[in-house]
Amino acid sequence: MIPIIIVIVSFLLDGILTNYLPFLVNQLSLFTPLLTLVSIFIIYPFFRKQEKKYYWIAFIIGFLYDLFYTNLLFLNGVLFLAIAIFTKWIYKNYEITFIRNILYIAIIIILYESFYALILWIFQMVPITIPKVIYKIIHSLILNILYTEIIYLIMKWIPKKYKKISIN
Repeated sequence: MIPIIIVIVSFLLDGILTNYLPFLVNQLSLFTPLLTLVSIFIIYPFFRKQEKKYYWIAFIIGFLYDLFYTNLLFLNGVLFLAIAIFTKWIYKNYEITFIRNILYIAIIIILYESFYALILWIFQMVPITIPKVIYKIIHSLILNILYTEIIYLIMKWIPKKYKKISIN
């Protein structure tokens, strides 16, 4: 139940924040939300023994993200699934700590934005330049790292009787 709440809150916050924060290049926004993507990383420990379910949830969340926010069917579904696979690899091979969360989320955001821009560039959907991609990555990091750390702390404070697994 906790991962579903995290995903729903992240999904709704993404929608709310994208309506109120300027999104165009060279505007004074330091916050580009990718909170739903961050939630994919955060909820993995709840699905350690149910990885197929985790992958399906990641794909469905990406598909819904496409339907509501980007109108590029299956693109974010595939990208969220790839991020879910990468997240599994991170959790299997490295310990997750408060400080390392910052590094992992930064890597995930860089990968997501880079692949997203690459796909848009390959199919000539939007004119993409490297400075625009770097601008978007930098402006995505601040809000999303802050959100990750807040959710991580909230998950640490949840009493153990409500957790089915332990969060590092």
